[in-house]
Amino acid sequence: MNRVAGAPISWGVCEVPGWGRVLPVETVLAEMAGLGLTATELGPPGYLPTTAPELRGALAEHDLGLVGGFYATPLHLTSTVDDVVDLIAGAGGEVLVLAAATGLDGYDERPALSDREWAALVANASHIAERAAAAGLRTVLHPHVGTHVETRAEVERFVHDSDLPLCVDTGHLLIGGTDPVDLVRRHPHRVGHVHLKDVRADLAERVRQGAVTYTEAVALGIYVPLGAGDVDLDALLRTLRDNDYDGWYVLEQDTALRDDRLADGRPREHTRQSLEHLAKLWA
Repeated sequence: MNRVAGAPISWGVCEVPGWGRVLPVETVLAEMAGLGLTATELGPPGYLPTTAPELRGALAEHDLGLVGGFYATPLHLTSTVDDVVDLIAGAGGEVLVLAAATGLDGYDERPALSDREWAALVANASHIAERAAAAGLRTVLHPHVGTHVETRAEVERFVHDSDLPLCVDTGHLLIGGTDPVDLVRRHPHRVGHVHLKDVRADLAERVRQGAVTYTEAVALGIYVPLGAGDVDLDALLRTLRDNDYDGWYVLEQDTALRDDRLADGRPREHTRQSLEHLAKLWA
């Protein structure tokens, strides 16, 4: 049975200052459960309860479990993630999803790293994975727009220099210049977690060219329900199946909600459409 989960970012809940209006926790969890999802990722620090008993309780009220959590941290500077590891493990999660943050707010600027800083990033990711493994968690590295592992060259460099599995995020990979299907075909046994997104290739190209920022692209609708964009999801799912992937599939469409409350139903509807398309592909 394929395991499908949600994530608060699909409801506009993001750690970036000024990203958009944040919906109440109860609304987000209730809508996830109402769509038939059985689990969620954490969302940004502090959105869901920050102690394991409270987190378990909040999720249990909606019959949801915890998959794990996305955690963006400047890996070239630090290897300290004890609080988030303890929270995920204590609440029954399975996976820590690391991103190599720049240390700046948001994902629109990306200073270059020196070779020494890159080596520190790889080493710190390994130290974090060891700490997480001691708590019973798997760690994956999430290539992500606006981080130090974004472009195709950086993804390949990380695969070469580190033994950590990857979070195959179909949207962020495509925006960064990596074909997610090709990546999985060439490195099938490095897939440790999957974030399913669909994106418009035309806007992805504008982000790569620097014509629009990532934040602007989200506002312009770069993310669309599964099946409405340019990611070859059918080929991706078949390739994962053929290589015996048995982990989670997290529906995670980066969304920003503005002041117009008429858009509050959009996250639920887009997730419903994505689930419907996913069921057709698996059928």
